[in-house]
Amino acid sequence: MTLFEPGRNIWRMAQADHAAVIVDACDYYRVIRQAMLQARKRILIIGWDFDPRIKLDRTGDGNPEETLGDFLLNLPKQNPELEILILKWDLGALKMLLRGSAIAWIARLAWQKQVRFRLDHAHPTGCSHHQKIVVIDDCFAICGGIDMTGDRWDRPVHADHDPGRVRPNGSEYGPWHDATMAVDGPAAGALSEIARDRWFRATGEQLPILDMPDCVWPEGLQPQFENLKVAVARNAAAYREWPAVKEVEALFVDMIESAQRFIYAENQYFTSPVVAAAIIRRLERPDPPEIVLVQPLTADGWLEQVAMDAARIRLAQAIGRHDPDNRFRIFTPKTQQGQDIYVHAKLMIVDDQVLRVGSSNLNNRSLGLDSECDLALEAVDDAQRDGIAALRTQLMAEHLGTERERVVDEFSRSGSLLATIEALRGPGHSLALLPIEKPSDAAEFIADRELLDPKSPDLMFEGMTHRSLFSPIRERWRGRRHFRRHAEATV
Repeated sequence: MTLFEPGRNIWRMAQADHAAVIVDACDYYRVIRQAMLQARKRILIIGWDFDPRIKLDRTGDGNPEETLGDFLLNLPKQNPELEILILKWDLGALKMLLRGSAIAWIARLAWQKQVRFRLDHAHPTGCSHHQKIVVIDDCFAICGGIDMTGDRWDRPVHADHDPGRVRPNGSEYGPWHDATMAVDGPAAGALSEIARDRWFRATGEQLPILDMPDCVWPEGLQPQFENLKVAVARNAAAYREWPAVKEVEALFVDMIESAQRFIYAENQYFTSPVVAAAIIRRLERPDPPEIVLVQPLTADGWLEQVAMDAARIRLAQAIGRHDPDNRFRIFTPKTQQGQDIYVHAKLMIVDDQVLRVGSSNLNNRSLGLDSECDLALEAVDDAQRDGIAALRTQLMAEHLGTERERVVDEFSRSGSLLATIEALRGPGHSLALLPIEKPSDAAEFIADRELLDPKSPDLMFEGMTHRSLFSPIRERWRGRRHFRRHAEATV
């Protein structure tokens, strides 16, 4: 029996001839550049952010001075039939006020007849468009966590000082880990439908469906999966005549509750009490799985740190009181010199049987407020299971700073994710346990009332006294007097 249910926890299933997960933006930027070079009719870019000043190729193989803006301006000169459409979340455009040269670049793109740049305001107040989708000729698409913007590029080695890890102004930024997924065929067509719908809502223009007999697949990108069904899950708040969609939350819950042996997940945030409640339910059943969550040490930005970090600690404390065998753990990756690696990936693997990659975080905004899009697959044969296991091994080896063979050998010996991590982690480039420290009173107040992480547009303006981080968990144990003492206790 399949995990996926169209209309409830996914939108639809679609066939892909090929699929590949791309880890870290160094490889993603190389792949997407090659894919855009092969485009014949249309490139449709849907993003939370977009910065034409960044450089896609930073490995020295091509033109090291070519910016994304240069590249996009030159493509139509090589192909007069090519149309390039760029759609960016409108409130995110406020960042451009601090990027003077970026505004100039956008103006240059706007003057190019074959390039159109638009801002997407088709969302309720307070929501964001968080999808990261690129569709080429309606037959190749990438969907995941990586925007074509600053502070994203990094290599899997996550060196303490990488000469390519610089902003357009030349300043250095820290190590960054991310992931995205490429598909072709009808699965790419499904992503095109989502992207074209976004374009229509934002601009009122209905883009035609392209019928391309020969599908693009970028040179140099090795497929990890072939001839498979891909599930597409979405989230969106209700807006005007368009109803709300909440597939991504249902799929997270179902994946957690279906786990038999282990869950390996990477995510930027963990502040969803619905997800925490699902974890607790699964831990309370017989033979609970191991659950490994890889996250950044702190959220990006002071306000997010206050809200997200405190909520994560509070939920981890609640889970810990229902996890006597310590099977749920949060790790954070470090560089060789102990620098924190920022985890921006949104990825989950269950039992090497189910794989999910997308834009959705494990927070209230992603699961109820913002527009999101995730891809998922369920293995139907040993080749697909081996492909998922190989990806998990690759990610664990990257974070542990070791060879993939050592991860395979240790996991084969122990059969345990946690035992493998404990055997291989150590000083230098590795994984460290997330420290669980008591939040400040102010941070705890903000986190417990979800002031900066609401579940819906309406809750953004609801009185604080009606909101509680622990409501979904409390619902699980309604009537138990000791709930508040256990779930809301502080360390």
